[in-house]
Amino acid sequence: MGRARARAAPGRRGPTEARDLSAQLLDAAAALISERGPHDFSLREVARRAGVSEAAPYWHFASKEALLAAVAAQGFIGLAAAMDDARVRSKGSRRRLLELGVAYVRFALAHPSQLRLMFGSEIPDKTAHPTLHEAAERAFNLLLGAIVEAQRAGYVRSGNPWDLAVSAWSMVHGLASLLIDGQLRERVRNVREAETLALRVTKLLEMGLRP
Repeated sequence: MGRARARAAPGRRGPTEARDLSAQLLDAAAALISERGPHDFSLREVARRAGVSEAAPYWHFASKEALLAAVAAQGFIGLAAAMDDARVRSKGSRRRLLELGVAYVRFALAHPSQLRLMFGSEIPDKTAHPTLHEAAERAFNLLLGAIVEAQRAGYVRSGNPWDLAVSAWSMVHGLASLLIDGQLRERVRNVREAETLALRVTKLLEMGLRP
């Protein structure tokens, strides 16, 4: 009984223990979403998996949406890291746009449930969650920066770079969504074929963006 009371009393936790519990809840939530998707999600199940009381998630997350937003923020951080790695490895601004597109699709294939959450209706307003909003903006700004750089190098047509970045994002995200939802399974049977298709699609995109 005394042990249960200690777990139920947030005031007795030290700063390190509190951070550990927050990370534990976040990991449990991410695992649950990966297994079941964002629609079949409950704080009760997260608490059960984390081995804490049903009230424990509310010590760190104000609501179910707040916990979902934290998982989505992790997703955008991972996406930005994958895109940034592709940006660093790419040779020249012309190739960079292709590599960013393939990295986006590769991330989607590896984390389909998380991608659905990142862009789904479970979090209708990202600006209500500053950490999530900042992470999403960073991922988009990597694409925007690549567009601006390619414009300066003369590889991409002049015009509003934000409009061009949204156009590029829409095309690549659309392909990623088709792939993770199994809409192209008859033609795309494995990850290698998906990445090959992503490269062909981004090449068509790059041709459309040329001056």
